[in-house]
Amino acid sequence: MSKTFDPDRVVIFDTTLRDGEQSPGIALNVMEKIEIAEQLQRLGVDVIEAGFPISSPGDFEAVEAIAQVIEESTVCGLARTGFEDIDRAWQAVRHAPHPRIHVFIATSPIHMERKLQMTPEQVKDAAVAGVARAKGYCEDVEFSPEDGTRSDPEFMVEVLQAVVDAGATTLNIPDTVGYTTPGEFHDLIAFVVDRVRGPDNLRISTHCHNDLGLAVANSLAAVAAGARQVECTINGIGERAGNAAMEEIVMAIKTRNDTYGVDTGIDTSQLARTSRLVARLTGYPVQYNKAVVGRNAFAHEAGIHQHGVLTDKRTYEIMDAESVGQATEIVLGKHSGRHAFSDALEKMGLKVQGDVLNQAFIRFKELADRKVQITEADLEAIVAEELGVQGDAWQLVDLVVMGGLEKTPTASVQIKRNGDRRLMTSDGDGMIDAACEAIRKALDIEARLVDFNVSSVTGGVDALGDVTVQIESGGMRASGRGVSTDVVEASARAYLSAVNKIVRAREHPQKESAEGESGP
Repeated sequence: MSKTFDPDRVVIFDTTLRDGEQSPGIALNVMEKIEIAEQLQRLGVDVIEAGFPISSPGDFEAVEAIAQVIEESTVCGLARTGFEDIDRAWQAVRHAPHPRIHVFIATSPIHMERKLQMTPEQVKDAAVAGVARAKGYCEDVEFSPEDGTRSDPEFMVEVLQAVVDAGATTLNIPDTVGYTTPGEFHDLIAFVVDRVRGPDNLRISTHCHNDLGLAVANSLAAVAAGARQVECTINGIGERAGNAAMEEIVMAIKTRNDTYGVDTGIDTSQLARTSRLVARLTGYPVQYNKAVVGRNAFAHEAGIHQHGVLTDKRTYEIMDAESVGQATEIVLGKHSGRHAFSDALEKMGLKVQGDVLNQAFIRFKELADRKVQITEADLEAIVAEELGVQGDAWQLVDLVVMGGLEKTPTASVQIKRNGDRRLMTSDGDGMIDAACEAIRKALDIEARLVDFNVSSVTGGVDALGDVTVQIESGGMRASGRGVSTDVVEASARAYLSAVNKIVRAREHPQKESAEGESGP
């Protein structure tokens, strides 16, 4: 992976683990973050923004752990301009072979006046001091003028030139609130490229939010204007309406090379797999018609379309499904043994060991008894669920439900954690409601179901059901997911997964605390 400046190459900066994780209800544990980071490295991501180290002990721990295992991609930590932030960021990324510190401060009038309560000169001084401090730790320093698209362009360029003189090597222009349009953003990036003077390896970057649905379009407009780094997330997750979607940007650049004349270092065949992994670990499902990685992105139902595609795929497909990893499947059955199961996972790039492998294999055998064919997507769903289960989490041991048209639905659940086993029976408005209520009573926790989504991992009457939920308890929100051919069981597993996060947060509050700003 090249670390030198190439004017014909766009650096892909992934912030799924930082900006993406700030989405409401997402709370990844360290193991899940490492799994995503390793997949991002396989994907060919240049820079992985692993987190905001000062925001919480848990975030620091995750960034530090990722820095210790990622060897090819640059590992980046976010920091405000305060020295404590920057010192903490360096402590987290210092073990990485390629570390980066990303410093930011707002430069728009509304942010400087209402949020920071600082004068423009104070903001400029803080930016310079912060970048200089970061430069004392590592060569690779990025600076972002938060809310750049609502900043005065002349003042923003003045700040950018000052931080370049202080040692910044990447200048990232954030459309923090998704306010700009492609034409405006093109002109702003062109203005920055023309006005800021620096070393030959100075790279202009973009970070676009999707509040108006223009994040990808704005990012591509910036590339056309000379930006050579794009900050983005898998599936476009992130604050509010999300960020620019990496898979869309990468494939737009590749498919329309005649327009942009640049390339990326992304292995596009890994895009769909990365999308599925992030969706299942975060509990944020991908819409069926999502460009590039959606279930229907390469599906054809109309007869005319089917005839055309069978004759020549190019009639209705501008990308090969195989080029983004959409067509690859493996098939396993109930007669497969542990070795075949483990080997299949390794070929998929999923390296799991110990208890996670054992529990995943047990779930696989249970599923194989119910399902004729086990696909790669099924395996990924099983492993993703087991990765989300911490060693101290409550586990579902047994579930019995009863109901009928004239009978109140009831559910009996048995859960365990270490040596503690609990059995509880409850009724509800339906069997799913009864199962969730029994779990809630067993753990004596008040929780309100905020969101419930069920989908099938694959097609067919024996499809694996994938349930994602969000619950709220005492002002805290948490997401959970569960998979099973039985939607009631999948729902109970998803609900228990979410409850586990609430329980863990209350038992270990120092790990779950978060403070500071969200960043650009």
